[in-house]
Amino acid sequence: MSIAQAKRFTLDEYHKLGELGFFHEDDHIELINGEIIEMASKGTAHETCLRNLLRELPKIVGDRATLQSQAPIALPPNSEPEPDFAILQNRDDNYLSGHPKPADVLLVMEVSDSSLAYDQDVKIPLYAKAGITNYWIFNFFDNYLEAYSEPYQDNQGRYGYSNKRIFLSNEIITFPCFPDLSLDLAKVFPPKLNF
Repeated sequence: MSIAQAKRFTLDEYHKLGELGFFHEDDHIELINGEIIEMASKGTAHETCLRNLLRELPKIVGDRATLQSQAPIALPPNSEPEPDFAILQNRDDNYLSGHPKPADVLLVMEVSDSSLAYDQDVKIPLYAKAGITNYWIFNFFDNYLEAYSEPYQDNQGRYGYSNKRIFLSNEIITFPCFPDLSLDLAKVFPPKLNF
């Protein structure tokens, strides 16, 4: 007796489905560990935080790196998340030849309200396994920033980050990729709301 098993897609298969028109332009999906995941709708606090990041990050980072928002990062062989924000190394072709890969990524940021458990339980091992050295979660439930660094693999083959630091919403944090640059979290977190 065989057990039914879900089909897992590779990056190439996922891209082919897109080329064939399988997805609609307004679909909010990403490929995670071979599964096509429909992303949760975003609340007003999430969108406000994104707008604040869109205002603050370009002023701070300038032309020292490339910024992208809700755009793919290729994590071969079978993941292509679209994090809320990423700071990437500059490339001459501005990534026209292909989506950024882990070696291009300086920092990944997720804004988490309804997606907090997913961003912690699924995205942490995903990014750590890919070797992405720095991952930030803007945690709206606890109203602080979770800053992860130093990816590792344990004896059971699980991935994570050995360093987790908490920064309150009124603190200033320096960028791990640019220690001379900092972000005032009070300019990013919207006022505390009840969810």
